[in-house]
Amino acid sequence: MFLASHFLLALAKVLSLALNAYLWIVIIRAVLSWVSPDPYNPIVRFVHNLTEPVLWRIRRRLPVVFGGVDLAPLVVVLAILFLEHFAVASLVEIAVGLR
Repeated sequence: MFLASHFLLALAKVLSLALNAYLWIVIIRAVLSWVSPDPYNPIVRFVHNLTEPVLWRIRRRLPVVFGGVDLAPLVVVLAILFLEHFAVASLVEIAVGLR
């Protein structure tokens, strides 16, 4: 059970890092939408390509545009925070219980 515990702890850490990285990418996407950057900039295209599939699915399922303001990034941020506090914390608790 020692190996399973450490595996789950490592999985929780990697998941936490990935969620935090994606959280920052979504925040950067929201800030970029305010300043109207060059769409041919490689960094802007990278951020757009990473976030648009998730944002598009949210926009398609939920009416998240109110008064011209797109709230899809807010929904994604809330989902990431939920996953951080639920999934990662659950993995850590399971790992600690296996020791």
